[in-house]
Amino acid sequence: MSASDSSRSVRSLAHVHRNTEQHWVGDGFPVRTLFAYSDGGAELSPFLLFDYAGPRDFPPTTRRLGVGEHPHRGFETVTIVYDGVVEHRDSSGGGGRIGPGDVQWMTAASGIVHEEFHGRDFARDGGRFHMVQLWVNLPAKDKMKSPRYQSILDADIPAVDLPDGRGTVRVIAGAFDGAIGPAQTFTPMDVWDVRLRAGHHVELPVPDGHTVLLAVLDGAVHVDGGGAIGPAEVGVFERTGNFVILDVEHDTTALVLSGDPIDEPIVGHGPFVMNTVDEIRQALADYRSGRMGHLG
Repeated sequence: MSASDSSRSVRSLAHVHRNTEQHWVGDGFPVRTLFAYSDGGAELSPFLLFDYAGPRDFPPTTRRLGVGEHPHRGFETVTIVYDGVVEHRDSSGGGGRIGPGDVQWMTAASGIVHEEFHGRDFARDGGRFHMVQLWVNLPAKDKMKSPRYQSILDADIPAVDLPDGRGTVRVIAGAFDGAIGPAQTFTPMDVWDVRLRAGHHVELPVPDGHTVLLAVLDGAVHVDGGGAIGPAEVGVFERTGNFVILDVEHDTTALVLSGDPIDEPIVGHGPFVMNTVDEIRQALADYRSGRMGHLG
């Protein structure tokens, strides 16, 4: 074993989150919640929740399908579109339209009211809808900062080819092999959108001590150290080790999520995630009184 090999430590798979039950968010988002902080907040930190919407074919319609005005406080939502179009509008004046390959990174922080619908053109024509939404926690010192909105287009996300045709890594946040993702984050994290080709052996470097999750959307991989992760499943890795090693059984689309854990209490109530019960009560009061704003 060489000196470089002796410094390598391979992550083991701790367990796999899965959920076959689907529910609707509004009338436009057929969702499976693959993990949530209520089932393991400290283990998943800084990630809070992962909703997998679709894939589903929608017929043409003149209706506005989606979810109307609703609040958030204390965290960020990251929406990644694979098929379809999402239109967003919020009380801070932010908003926009994202399509295949695009990302919406919305920091609710001190509080925001927003709505999300299928894009008008997409609804009129119909088609395949397929997206994910990730909730990312904020440390206590940042939970009451001003909201912000990052619209990240596919063309602005660098893609790195893996050696020998093994696949590609799109770097949404953090870094991979010298490529820097465009998303600005409050705590250190990597969000990689990966496409892996069947029959290959893939090694991905990850920071020792970070939470590491692998969300497989389509396809299947076998993890070195035991265990498989199939479609609509999230593998949670042990905290120690600086490499994840995968044998790709089928062409696979997945998200690699790696983040520095936030070692703080998590208290959530619906669309609010704070550190104490009193802060949740205040969030409810602020929303009801209109302090988080309204959509005109």
